[in-house]
Amino acid sequence: MPEFHVEHFGCRAARADGEAVSGRLRDAGFHQSNPNAADVVVVNTCSVTAEADRAARAFIRRTHRLNPEARIVVTGCYAQRAPQELAAIPGVAAVVGNSHKALAPQIILNLTRHASPTGSTAPTPTNLVSLHSLLASGAPSNAPIWADDRFAHSFIEEAQLVPGQQTRPNLKIQEGCGNRCTFCVIPQTRGHSKSLPHAVVLRQVQGFVASGGNEIVLSGINLGRWGRELPAAPGSPKLTLAALVRHIFSETSLPRLRLSSIEPMDWDADLIGLMAQFGGTRLARHAHLPMQSGSDAVLRRMHRRYRPWHYAEKVAALLRAAGPQLTLGADVMVGFPGETDAEFEETLALVRALPFGYLHLFPFSPRPGTLGWALHAASPVAPQAVDERMAALRALAAEKASAHRNRLLGQELEAITLHTPSPLADLGRTSALTENFVPVEIEGRLAANQLLRLRLSRFSPEGALRAELVPIVLPSLAASAR
Repeated sequence: MPEFHVEHFGCRAARADGEAVSGRLRDAGFHQSNPNAADVVVVNTCSVTAEADRAARAFIRRTHRLNPEARIVVTGCYAQRAPQELAAIPGVAAVVGNSHKALAPQIILNLTRHASPTGSTAPTPTNLVSLHSLLASGAPSNAPIWADDRFAHSFIEEAQLVPGQQTRPNLKIQEGCGNRCTFCVIPQTRGHSKSLPHAVVLRQVQGFVASGGNEIVLSGINLGRWGRELPAAPGSPKLTLAALVRHIFSETSLPRLRLSSIEPMDWDADLIGLMAQFGGTRLARHAHLPMQSGSDAVLRRMHRRYRPWHYAEKVAALLRAAGPQLTLGADVMVGFPGETDAEFEETLALVRALPFGYLHLFPFSPRPGTLGWALHAASPVAPQAVDERMAALRALAAEKASAHRNRLLGQELEAITLHTPSPLADLGRTSALTENFVPVEIEGRLAANQLLRLRLSRFSPEGALRAELVPIVLPSLAASAR
């Protein structure tokens, strides 16, 4: 039977897309393999930075060199933004933009001349190229392209999620974004916001629990916008993410739900109220709020929909709701066009003032077709200044992460065991993740997907946080939820 490999780049939502493609291919009889042996290699790209583009191109070229017979299918955000560019790379057999990602499994089946066991008679999609891609490159393409600007086939309703290679799989319930931040290419590569229907989400969660799953992560491109465009039932309030979470808790026995990244202003009173009610039991005390900058002037140039004081107020409300065990994360961008030393100092000051557990740091990367591209051309920040600012933020981020982990020493937290990497398993240890998103190591070898109660005890010489099993029998969270 044909063998395949999916290589993931980018965010949790993109990972969920790739896992959905993997599930469809497995259902069609394909077997997973490594990229050097697979008949089909699916490259699930990101395009949020120029470095993400470069990494995808390097992987494609390396795969073609090491496995020249493989059919390489490129999908994801880069495939949507610049399909002609990717189609011209040697070894690429097809380019499938996000607009047609739902058709990717069928396209792959056609490429391999492998009939679906379900007897699907779906026609081969038409070769479409979006207008902006044609204008961007006049180079002839060597591979067929499926991409346009309508995004009619962009949402893959995943095959039933089960606890498998991912102990804590991502359930992508929202696609696209309409915020139009000046630095971001996502509206071009993902289209407008669309939501997975309420009934489909509940069915996925119920199936996951029935298969023995203990933790699921709700993800999306702009997760807080879930449900905004869905029609409400007559006489019922508008659907919101908070309402969906309440329905999951009332209609399923899911032990633990984790929310992925949510924009600051989408943390409304209802969602924060859920953290107060369920945080630490069925809802993970973990909040990732993209910050980007702590400077009011920079946020305005970015067209972000909040100010630094709004951000601080949301964090304070979440801390009141979840308590000091909340793990707070953020994205911070350095070197946005025109960023002055004083504006960067404002970012440093806001980061110092808030109890972050981790930060994702990025240098600004101009993306074609965005307003940020023109702003960068007019007012770039010197590369040396960007490097110095990144170094300062990395040092501060390390301090914040260390302080957060030290605050947790001696405390008891619930956790889930993960698939432990072989080097750690060989030492007789198990990887786990606390409900508030702190990675730990446990003495002893335990199977993945077990809910435990741990006491965070000490740091290893390598800096890893060690935890000990609390010697009590913990009632099943699923049973207590019924």
